Amino acid sequence: MLKVCTNVAVTSNIRRTLLSGTVRNVSTSIGPLQAAAVQPTDPQKPNRSFVMNLFSGKLQTAELFPYPEALNEEQREYIQAFIDPTLKFYQASLNDAARNDATSSVEKAVVDTLWEQGFLGPFIPTEYGGLGLSNTQSVRLSEISGSYDLGMSIYAGAHQTIGTKGIIMYGTKEQKEKYLPQLSTGRVFGAFALTEPGTGSDAASVKTKAVLSPCGKYYILNGTKLWCSGGGIANIFTTFAQTEVVDPKTGEKKSKMSAFIVERAFEGVSTGPPEEKMGIKCSVTTEVIFEDAKVPVENLLGEIGAGFKIAVNILNSGRFGLGAMLSGTMKTCVEKAADHVTSRVQFKRKLVEFENVQEKLAMMATHHYVAQSLTYLVAGNMDKGSVDFHLEAAVSKVFCTEAAWYVCDEAIQLLGGNGFMKSSGLERFLRDMRIFRIFEGANDVLRMFIALTGIQKAGNDLRGL
Repeated sequence: MLKVCTNVAVTSNIRRTLLSGTVRNVSTSIGPLQAAAVQPTDPQKPNRSFVMNLFSGKLQTAELFPYPEALNEEQREYIQAFIDPTLKFYQASLNDAARNDATSSVEKAVVDTLWEQGFLGPFIPTEYGGLGLSNTQSVRLSEISGSYDLGMSIYAGAHQTIGTKGIIMYGTKEQKEKYLPQLSTGRVFGAFALTEPGTGSDAASVKTKAVLSPCGKYYILNGTKLWCSGGGIANIFTTFAQTEVVDPKTGEKKSKMSAFIVERAFEGVSTGPPEEKMGIKCSVTTEVIFEDAKVPVENLLGEIGAGFKIAVNILNSGRFGLGAMLSGTMKTCVEKAADHVTSRVQFKRKLVEFENVQEKLAMMATHHYVAQSLTYLVAGNMDKGSVDFHLEAAVSKVFCTEAAWYVCDEAIQLLGGNGFMKSSGLERFLRDMRIFRIFEGANDVLRMFIALTGIQKAGNDLRGL
């Protein structure tokens, strides 16, 4: 057992396979499990992760206490200016969650409001027309959207995060100047095209190919991407394809994944019809098809052959957002349940007077509190510049998605027949949140990732004894 734990090469290969994806959502075309480990940290520096160090029997609290306060007064005032418009957008019936679900679409007037309010460029720097929000600031807005409509949360979120972050994180100055203003205020949606029909968890083995043209001015792309969130409305795709790379040390030619910025307007780019889904129905999920698509060489994103690292780092940078959305959902579920049990009378007593009902409410509130705290902890540490947040992000994703399912299911139980009715809104929440335990890394695979990564760290520590 010790040999397995300390064999870095073997463990790394297993972990790479596990981390390389899972079908991202039927909503965001994700694929890789956001292998946090793909972002290597300096082996000479002590790892500050609380979760990682637990595997070695160490209590590392550097990024746990004190709880991160990532916002100064100016940042608090800045985000506060967006909270009221966000609440109004959802409370004043500008966005109708039930209608979005029933029609699997979003009305044009609603989309126009999203653009006019600046809601679709939260992470894009202000110099390119975006809001320039920090991770912690964005959590507050995501909580609000998740408390009303998870479908709209993903409709906007797929663009806000993985649809734009590749260019923000890896784009050249010219690429940022060309594309980010379009994605922030130009009413142009972005999407993330990685998952393929035969490539789910092993995202590094995508089959889409990009071959340099004889003239050297274009890459010719051929392949099909599956379950691309926003694929039906996007005009800019962060796309991943296999390219030929020459090893500088050996001269050997290898096939490695690279990232590209692909426009819908490019010749040979098309999308399939919207998929029919169980939940988050208004997020326009489609196939993206490349048939001899000509992509200018200047649209290579990052370095040639660096696509896998780029993909997982884009995904890893936004995992906390799921917890933010579901924190809002849980809050609404607790409120609905509390309102019902404090007014509903059975056996001449209000339901809230029964001890088992009180226990249910207490556990629902507890799950919400922990999920919200984990979300802000991860976002706060990221804003402080932490590079050792990857296991915490994975743990928070697993816990928040399963806590939300528990809280919503208990709310339905407390409402009884009323909770089973569409009018309660809870059945829509339940359908919408089911995918959250699958995309951004299936929870079962994330558990293996957490264990393998932690065991590898413990094995390395044991080797030094």
